[in-house]
Amino acid sequence: MKHGFIDVAAVTPTIKVADTEFNSEMIRAKLEEAVSNKAKIIVFPELCITGYTCNDLFRQQLLLDQAKNELKKIVDSTKKLDCIAFVGLPLAVGGKIYNCAAAVSRGKLLGIVPKTAIPNYSEFYEARYFSKGIQEAQYINMFGENVPFGTNILFKCENMSQCVISAEICEDLWIPMPPGAAHAQAGATVIVNLSASDELTGKAVYRNHLISSQSARLACGYIYSSAGDGESTTDLVFGGHNIIAENGYVLAQSARFKNEAVYAQLDLKRLLAERERMNTFHIENIPQYKIVNFNLECTDINLTRYFNPAPFVPSNKKERDYRCEEIMSIQAMGLKKRLEHTSCQSAVVGISGGLDSTLALLVTAKAFDMLGIDRSKITAVTLPCFGTTDRTYTNACEMTKCLGASLKEVDIKEAVNIHFRDIGHDSSVHDVTYENSQARERTQVLMDIANQTNGLVIGTGDMSELALGWATYNGDHMSMYGVNVSIPKTLVRHLVRYYADVCEDNNLRNVLLDVLDTPVSPELLPPKEGEIAQKTEDIVGPYELHDFYLYYCLRFGYEPDKIYRIAQSAFKGVYEDEVIYKWLNIFYRRFFSQQFKRSCLPDGPKVGTVAVSPRGNLRMPSDAALNIWKKSLENIKV
Repeated sequence: MKHGFIDVAAVTPTIKVADTEFNSEMIRAKLEEAVSNKAKIIVFPELCITGYTCNDLFRQQLLLDQAKNELKKIVDSTKKLDCIAFVGLPLAVGGKIYNCAAAVSRGKLLGIVPKTAIPNYSEFYEARYFSKGIQEAQYINMFGENVPFGTNILFKCENMSQCVISAEICEDLWIPMPPGAAHAQAGATVIVNLSASDELTGKAVYRNHLISSQSARLACGYIYSSAGDGESTTDLVFGGHNIIAENGYVLAQSARFKNEAVYAQLDLKRLLAERERMNTFHIENIPQYKIVNFNLECTDINLTRYFNPAPFVPSNKKERDYRCEEIMSIQAMGLKKRLEHTSCQSAVVGISGGLDSTLALLVTAKAFDMLGIDRSKITAVTLPCFGTTDRTYTNACEMTKCLGASLKEVDIKEAVNIHFRDIGHDSSVHDVTYENSQARERTQVLMDIANQTNGLVIGTGDMSELALGWATYNGDHMSMYGVNVSIPKTLVRHLVRYYADVCEDNNLRNVLLDVLDTPVSPELLPPKEGEIAQKTEDIVGPYELHDFYLYYCLRFGYEPDKIYRIAQSAFKGVYEDEVIYKWLNIFYRRFFSQQFKRSCLPDGPKVGTVAVSPRGNLRMPSDAALNIWKKSLENIKV
């Protein structure tokens, strides 16, 4: 359970309606099976000890007594099992019958949660035999011990403080004010739901959306276990639709019409980080809640959870295309507003034939279309110097023509050589001065051309470069509006690819595809035999790794050793552990040392939940010490 991960399960056992002995046997077998599969939190369906569809049999004292007896067997069976389990049964308390969830762990009955919302419509008529559960917990005698009974109970793992569990039962989720909302505000990070939801056409989709949205709204893990085909009787069919969700995402769900168990790993630290980020999510110390403690063995689990190696990029093409169109529209709308506000009718873009400047030019063209300004008012400036290759130069020129922008060429070699003479730099020494002089000369030229045309210089640098400080201070670091400042490099590639796919100009499409095939490079060193000599990822590392590190560092505040661990899982078979560790070290070193560049960034549109603007998501001191994170890195065993 290191780093806040915990294995959980939603289980649908085979049952027979009103056969408590058989059902109990099946539940106990499934309990052992789930524990053997490393599950720590195990959830069974509503009224699974008796069956949900017993109807008026719930009034039979014999059935109620037998359900209670079988619960005792289930409790006893967990003595040597390292888990907490929730099972459903009817229970008579104070002359009323309640639909309940019993929490069981290590041979103890921890508490009993009654159902709050008792449906009495359509095919449901639970009010015929069940009463609405009480909220504030009272103690009842069960098996010779006093056990809390009520909806407001939190089950807290003493040796894993992030694990706080509450229970709902079926209809509780479907009402306007589900009790889970109050449970989450009281501190529950995991909500379990014992359900018997019959199948109707279209209901599964709605159920899926309901559970995922509830987990998002409450920033919680949600484990939903539903009754299976053993309940199918008379007019109803049950499909055993089990779902495990976390913060808006379905981690696992079962096939319907099969009695299955589904497993997933919740990341409880991630959920707490999300709640901490949202200052509108208030955790309150509500005195009406009863806290019941339990213990689980703290084991270092093997990660089976899926981690997208490209967290900024949707893996589904349809969703990715939608996201790309949306992002480019946000970028263009931001630029449109700036152009309108400054009364500018022109824009200047330094175009290199690389990915970033290509995206900036495409977005600028889109903004001009929105404004109804002819694209010829866009001045695309190519600034060849010592490292420019024929390939990138040709692509820059051809792309500009295809988009209908005005092309201007300013060869800066002579100006840079004069600058070298002025500062006494030997041009044969290809050091940082040699490189940055070119970047700053380019920016100066762009700024002055913008003055000539009464326009704005559009920044091209992306978020990944800014995170690593891979930008020349007051060179490509500076602009009048940076359209790419919150676009990570891995997403830039997909945005350009998307535009290539949807544009109707074959010539432009071919140019964009060649840009995509060109190695990422600032082209500041002379080519070797006409080819790019300076490849960025050879110097700072693979952008797919750095974007992964950036996402989990900023979005959830993960510590370095946790990022390393999940990167091992996400990039298994792609990068060796030593490589992941090497670039993780470099990421943190550069990220902390280069904040001063991000502290004075030009404006630019925020498009996602991760951004590095000093006026938005990242208000970080320019001179923060790295020591704490460095020690975490040093503790990693590679």
